[in-house]
Amino acid sequence: MLKHGIRRLLTLTAASALLLTACGGTDTGSSSDRGATGFPAPAQPNPDQGTDDQKGTDESREFAPSPDYLSTFALDVDTASYGYARRSLAEGRLPDPSTVRPEEFVNSFRQDYDRPDGDGFSVTVDGARTTMDDWSLVRVGLATRTAEEADERRPAALTFVIDISGSMAEPGRLDLAKDSLGVMTDQLRDDDSVAIVTFSDEAEKVLPMTRLDGNRDEVHDAIDGLEPTESTNLGAGIETGYETAEEGLREGATNRVVLISDALANTGDTDADTILERISSERREHGITLFGVGVGSDYGDALMEQLADKGDGHTVYVSDQEDARKVFVQQLPQHVDLTARDAKAQVAFDPETVAEHRLIGYDNRQVADEDFRDDRVDGGEVGPGHTVTALYAVRTRPGAEGHLATASVRWLDPDNRAPHEESGQLEATSLHDSLTESAPGLQLAATAAYFADALIGKDNLPAAPPLSGLADYAADLAERTESKEAQDLAEAIAQAAGLRNN
Repeated sequence: MLKHGIRRLLTLTAASALLLTACGGTDTGSSSDRGATGFPAPAQPNPDQGTDDQKGTDESREFAPSPDYLSTFALDVDTASYGYARRSLAEGRLPDPSTVRPEEFVNSFRQDYDRPDGDGFSVTVDGARTTMDDWSLVRVGLATRTAEEADERRPAALTFVIDISGSMAEPGRLDLAKDSLGVMTDQLRDDDSVAIVTFSDEAEKVLPMTRLDGNRDEVHDAIDGLEPTESTNLGAGIETGYETAEEGLREGATNRVVLISDALANTGDTDADTILERISSERREHGITLFGVGVGSDYGDALMEQLADKGDGHTVYVSDQEDARKVFVQQLPQHVDLTARDAKAQVAFDPETVAEHRLIGYDNRQVADEDFRDDRVDGGEVGPGHTVTALYAVRTRPGAEGHLATASVRWLDPDNRAPHEESGQLEATSLHDSLTESAPGLQLAATAAYFADALIGKDNLPAAPPLSGLADYAADLAERTESKEAQDLAEAIAQAAGLRNN
């Protein structure tokens, strides 16, 4: 699994409401309008908003019903949701709420968790109290070892399945892919292999699996010859792509299909279930994983995410030349390896100290608690250099002291499928007194979570700040940390605030 593509990943929205009580921004206003932390007081929720049915649904979705003190989910390193939201906002549009996934917002940002020495994960658990009742924000951070040098990893066999339909003629789609693939070809090792499949109304094998040693010119010629044509037969592209990957399967190598598309299927087999079944079958039988690269202002976000989930892979979104170079030139050549298969996390909250909790995001990655150690149940695939963050809103019991939570991660060795586990603990006394006193990474994750929650528009997180205050807080965080990622986030939040006010 590409790991660098995920290095910039992290997101959570649900907890937003709790945290930013301590993280509201720098809006002007009298001191009477500010909370104990010095940030603007959060807007108060409207108890009459929504129907009774809606309120009942939101409440049951928000917090785990007592006495459920376990939370289990498959790891996810996707980041496409955040990238696509930024593209939409830059074009003057609020993103469709259905495309906003909080965990992908949170996981879009680098974290400085300790790294394990070998394969597997380190587990970091921390948190901060908020000014709202007994609510805290708890962060569970998982990290794999740092990226190996390119000459230390196993060889890669990459099958590029490239959408050349008419919609890909739009600037920022096929042109970006061609330029970046050309540069990437020069970054790969001689013992790596590349195949190219294109699809429009039909699919075509442009280049069979080809070792780069002595054949780079042939690969460049195939890339340079790509031109947009007609409609989008995504099903045919997937079918031919996996056939090509299977024909060129290399034992001892990382075999991956890289799908580059706007995922707007409109010709041939457009049934998602049929396409997904093929991907799932190839993953089970041959261990071929999928990496989805989304492009275009009109983008089939939901389908691309489903494809990646079924293909034991992940998705990123490329909106400009900078994004494309990071994905194809930095991430793909260096981080094609896998360090963990079917990885799942389980957090056990202590009923003596925790009254209720909520996992922010990961809605379609939930796993039954009893399946945490059932290695037949699908989890997530993670590569070297990745970090995964899960954010929880947690209400502690009044005066709670002692053990708060135990976070565990379980994964299978990518070669022999032997199971491994690692755990981390959090004590109630270890919670920071406020978010502003916590690690910058936790503050950034909280800001991303609040942002996602605001874009979804549910207004169901306690103590959610206004977007304007959130933008100011992100800008201040970016200045304090000298983080371009935080600056980009602040700009996106400010754009969203402006659109909401128009």
